Amino acid sequence: MALSSSLSHDPVPATTPRRLARRTVTGLRAVTGRHWTLRLGAVALALVLIVLLLTPWIAPYDPAHQDLGRRLAGPDAHHLLGTDQLGRDILSRLMYGGRFSVSIAAVTLLLSAVIGTVIGAFSARRGGVVDEVVMRTTDLLISIPDVIVALFLIAAFGTGYGMLVAALTLVGWTPFARLMRGLALEINSREYIEAAEALGCSKAFIVFRHVIPNALRPVLSLGFLRFGHKLITVGGLSYLGLGVQPPDSDWGAMLLDAQPYMERLPLLVIAPGAAIFVTALSVTLIGHGMELKRKRRTDAT
Repeated sequence: MALSSSLSHDPVPATTPRRLARRTVTGLRAVTGRHWTLRLGAVALALVLIVLLLTPWIAPYDPAHQDLGRRLAGPDAHHLLGTDQLGRDILSRLMYGGRFSVSIAAVTLLLSAVIGTVIGAFSARRGGVVDEVVMRTTDLLISIPDVIVALFLIAAFGTGYGMLVAALTLVGWTPFARLMRGLALEINSREYIEAAEALGCSKAFIVFRHVIPNALRPVLSLGFLRFGHKLITVGGLSYLGLGVQPPDSDWGAMLLDAQPYMERLPLLVIAPGAAIFVTALSVTLIGHGMELKRKRRTDAT
C-alpha cells in the first residue's frame, strides 16, 4: 500500500514537461544565436537532402524513361522543367542525379577527413623522420591540382563510382592532415597530454582519446568548407566523361549531355548548374558559420 502511495505521488511526470520546455527553449536560443550564414546554409542543405532522400517516392518519372515525341520540350504541367534530347524528364533526372553527385562528394569527403586527421595526428605525435616524410608528401600532393591527379588515376585504372571515390580520396586527405598536424602540435604541449604520458599511455591511446577529440571543431569546419570543392570536382570529372557511367547519371553528366542543346533549351544547363551551386553554397555557408563561431570562442578566451 505504501509502495502504491509513493508511486502515485511521484513528482517526475509533473516536472518532465518543464524539463522538456526548458530544453526546447535552450535549443531554440542556440540555433537563433548562431551566425546567419550557418542558419541559412543549414536550411538550404536540409531542403536539398530531404528532396534527394525522398526522390524514389516524389520523382514524377523514371529518369531513364524516354518519350521521343517530346524531345527538348519546354516546361509544362507534365514536365515542370521540360525534357532533354531523348524526351526524359529533366526534373526526375536532376533528382536522381543529385543522389549520385552528393553521395560521391560526401563519401569522398568523409574518407578524406578520417584518413587525413589520423595521419596528421600521428605525424605530429611521432615527429622526426616520419613527420618530415608525411609533410613533404602532403606538400607535393597539395602543389598538384586534385583534378589532375584524379584524371591520371581514373585514366590508368578505369572509371566508375568506386574508382571516382578512391581517386578523390587519395588526393583529398592532405588539407586535413596539415590542419590536424598543426593542431596536434599545440595540443601535445598541454598538461593533460604530459599527464597521460607520465601514466604510460600509448601513442595511439593519446591520439584517439585526447588529441583528435580536442581538434574536431576545426576539422569539421574544414570539412564543410571542402564539400563544395569536392562536389564541383565530381561534377567536373563527370563532365569530362570520367565519372558515373551510363545508364546512371549525375549533375556533371547532365551538363555534358546538355551542351549541344543549351541554346535551344537553356534549362538543360541551368538546372544541374543551379543544383551544384545551391548545394555547394549551402554547405560552404555552414562551414563559414562554424568557423566564425569558433573564432569568437577563441577570441573570448
